[in-house]
Amino acid sequence: MERNSLRATVRARLSGLHDAEARVAQVVLDQGAGLVHLSVSDVARLAGTSASTVVRACRRLGFGGYQELKIASAREAPRAPEPEDDRDPLAATVRAAQEALGGLAATLSRDDLSAAAEALSGAARVLFAATGLSGAVAADAAYRLRALGLPVDLPPDPLTAHLAAELLPEPSVCLAISHSGATRSTVDTARRARAAGARVVAITSYASSPLAEESTWVLVGGGQDLVLGMEAVASRLAHLTIVDTLSMIVLALRGGAAERAVSASAAVTASHSY
Repeated sequence: MERNSLRATVRARLSGLHDAEARVAQVVLDQGAGLVHLSVSDVARLAGTSASTVVRACRRLGFGGYQELKIASAREAPRAPEPEDDRDPLAATVRAAQEALGGLAATLSRDDLSAAAEALSGAARVLFAATGLSGAVAADAAYRLRALGLPVDLPPDPLTAHLAAELLPEPSVCLAISHSGATRSTVDTARRARAAGARVVAITSYASSPLAEESTWVLVGGGQDLVLGMEAVASRLAHLTIVDTLSMIVLALRGGAAERAVSASAAVTASHSY
């Protein structure tokens, strides 16, 4: 297990846990690699719950039990000491980005990634649903998929997105992007697209969310417990990395058709350069 992958795994599933289980997860985050020195009873005491709840929480986090979680903890390298100047915005931003990207290997399902890319490669239309900071990620993704020859739709507002979702042809894909997975307009677009027969690909920071419930595949990356605003900065970089990975897989799947589209895109770009 790579460094920070355990923390990323726990954070990604934290929002889907019940109160007592969430307290167990927080103990795991607080203890870090030091968890290896604690028994299941120690963790239960720190979390203010029972040993059986600790075991249940471990399973909800994706581990076979507490011992498996301890093994994962033991493999984690100790967290590097924070820089002396904690107020340095550049250092804080770089740390957040490194942690978000470092956790992708643990939170991102390769099977879901491949299945989502295959659905995108054969879609009659790809509808994007996103708002706020996620809107920038959606714009990047729409450009990349258009450059691969896919018919994309990036509506300018939620009302237009809802209408587009209702009218999706088959087979279509709705690519919904939301850090929290709880942005109402994005979730509503995904719900309408799914009702119209489209498959929904979610790019989000949390495995359990209203958006995840409406999605066919959930691509998780970027869950953070940082200061206000920093988690969104870090998650955006993780989400862009997921977009890049999807694009690479789609390029391989579409073969010559994608290569011709890429050549056309390069020619258009060159025509706008001095």
